Amino acid sequence: MEWKETISTAISALNARRMRSLLTMLGILIGIAAVMLTVGLGQGASASITSQINSLGSNLIVVTPTQSTSSGGFRGGGGAVSTLTTTDATMLADATVAPDIAAVAPVSTTSGSLQSSSTTWTSTVVGTNTDWLTVRAREVATGRYFTSEELDSAQNVAVIGSETATELFSDGSPVGQTMTINGSSFTVIGVLNEQGSSGTSNDDDTVIVPLTTFAARLSTSSNANSISSIYLSGRDADSLSAAYQQVKTALLASHGVTSDDADFSVSTQASLVETATSITGVLTLLLGGIAGISLLVGGIGVMNIMLVSVSERVREIGLRKALGATPGTIRQQFLVEAGILGTLGGLLGIAIGIGGAAILTPIIGITVAISIPATLLALVVSLGIGLTAGVYPASRAAKLAPIDALRSE
Repeated sequence: MEWKETISTAISALNARRMRSLLTMLGILIGIAAVMLTVGLGQGASASITSQINSLGSNLIVVTPTQSTSSGGFRGGGGAVSTLTTTDATMLADATVAPDIAAVAPVSTTSGSLQSSSTTWTSTVVGTNTDWLTVRAREVATGRYFTSEELDSAQNVAVIGSETATELFSDGSPVGQTMTINGSSFTVIGVLNEQGSSGTSNDDDTVIVPLTTFAARLSTSSNANSISSIYLSGRDADSLSAAYQQVKTALLASHGVTSDDADFSVSTQASLVETATSITGVLTLLLGGIAGISLLVGGIGVMNIMLVSVSERVREIGLRKALGATPGTIRQQFLVEAGILGTLGGLLGIAIGIGGAAILTPIIGITVAISIPATLLALVVSLGIGLTAGVYPASRAAKLAPIDALRSE
């Protein structure tokens, strides 16, 4: 029997049992679609996290305080105090200490109660310096940022995020208007460009004020020089590793601690991306493995249906053998039927996977990536599952003796 005739006969046999064939393909269809969507979601989440980390700033290095085992660290009982100070930031801005650092922005944060006219709003208030825009790769969309003179003289000026501006000044431009932060009056001099939110952080709902003003009017710390963190920008991507080492070495020396009992933590974009990618990779592998189980179930379904088909077509097999069909021909017939089921199930699964990705992307806000190599691999896997599941039923059909098959009821 030629391949053309074999395929035609296989299609006719499957068409004669249309409902059973569709249900058989359903297992492979769901498995392929599930694997494509889970892997695509993992890749999309990884790309989204990487993009969000990169949007934090150019060649970013972040220093944050941590629990220390030495005497100068966090205070017990009465609450924790930051181990970072403006002195640390000034030291790191010295080119002789950290030559690969381009800009330094000390940061203090608090939750502020904002009020403008009859509107009240709660937002994150950030006290920092004039390098903050550069380090965080932000721009002022309307108005301006505060100057060095306003920083030195602790002026009550503020630059607000786009969402904060919408909530407080919905009736017009906020630039030049007055608002209060925790009871202190501030003049709005600028509005930041839209940045978007990431996780629990919303970079568009924020207020930026001079660090000196923050320390004098908004800080709740007893130490006026205490800061929440230090943002630093490396000169370029190639020098980021050297800048990281310079920052860590300088802070260890100035704090009089070792790496084992350091009262601060230093992280870079590269380390954040690596950690996030590692986590999403593990989750993607786990979810993909779980989804892959449905492929195995689909393969078992194909085998089950093919075994039933062999049992129902015993007389047909006997008749073909009596007319000269070889065991190889019979085996080929049933393998082709199993292969068609696997291939059609795979194609339908790919179509549903692509459609599902298009539907899920706007709903969850993360691009579900569907790659051509992954799609082709899914098709090959579905064909392989069909053929593998059909080997045993096909072999069983090929071994039937013609006389026994013809006598079968």
